[in-house]
Amino acid sequence: MTRRATRKVAVGGVTIGGGSPIVVQSMTNTDTADVQATVAQIRALQGAGCELVRVAVPDMVAAQAIREIKREVTLPLVADIHYDARLALAALEAGADKLRLNPGNICDPEEIKRVAAAAAERGVPIRIGVNAGSLDARFLKGRKVTPEGMAEAALWEVSLLEEAGFRDIVISLKAHDVELTVEANRLVAKEGDWPLHLGITEPGAGVPGMVRSAVGIGILLAEGIGDTIRVSLPGDPVREVEVAWEILKSLGLRRRGPTFVVCPTCGRTGIDVPGIADAVRRELSQLEETFTIAVMGCPVNGIGEAQRADYAILGGKGYGTIYAHGEVVFPKVPEGRLADELVALILREVKTGAA
Repeated sequence: MTRRATRKVAVGGVTIGGGSPIVVQSMTNTDTADVQATVAQIRALQGAGCELVRVAVPDMVAAQAIREIKREVTLPLVADIHYDARLALAALEAGADKLRLNPGNICDPEEIKRVAAAAAERGVPIRIGVNAGSLDARFLKGRKVTPEGMAEAALWEVSLLEEAGFRDIVISLKAHDVELTVEANRLVAKEGDWPLHLGITEPGAGVPGMVRSAVGIGILLAEGIGDTIRVSLPGDPVREVEVAWEILKSLGLRRRGPTFVVCPTCGRTGIDVPGIADAVRRELSQLEETFTIAVMGCPVNGIGEAQRADYAILGGKGYGTIYAHGEVVFPKVPEGRLADELVALILREVKTGAA
């Protein structure tokens, strides 16, 4: 698919926009002032494939903690700033690689320009993060949040930054409502070449949150809009990264780690397909190598999928056949050993470079 042309914005060693690969990011939910807890979570996110991480900066203690956090991690850090522009200046002083400013609660043009000057001096980009839940009253339409109002809020702050000569800008426009988010991003995408950060905010927990996020982000990505994404889910942020990668993989935009082809199961299934697939996924979750794994419950579609996949399990009644590169390697493995045998086979081939 053809992607929208955008300017390049460098965040530490990561490039957003300008045809660069779509960047996967997340946000810690630790107390930023708890340096060790935050560092541990950032490392876990990086292991899952996170490429850029945001930390909350609600006070000066959190802003100052960025300095120590940066000594212990390699991912670029984004400082999430609300209400108080002084926190943005302190985060810059502590070494933040990017700022997120909310035009809904930092509205003084002179403060915004002061932050822009300090960011420009350090070569640090700014994300203008518009959220439906904190949209300034100036941009409401009859007390309602609209795509036009969200776009106006973003473009208002863009104008302040660009009047000050600042161009390293990324924009995000997020709402719980998918249609509102999509339309707001479409509007801004027509107005300039700023890279867009995509996400559905407050989408819900579990399956509803993952589906709502995938639909909203997926629509825009399929239209060529979007340069970086965050899937916003409550709980362990590692799940955000996992879902983000699946969205990108499903659209053919990025590849990382195994892609699973898993039988939906029916009355012909004789093995625990979902349990086996989940066990294999967990054991291989840290791999970056790209290949396909099929876990199929019967021969109807299973033979074809097993022969096309890099690795596969084709189930029988209480046992399964393991394939590698389209060929049978273990013809009759008891169900309880299938996951372990397949994982061991894959890890051996990854180690030797045969995967």
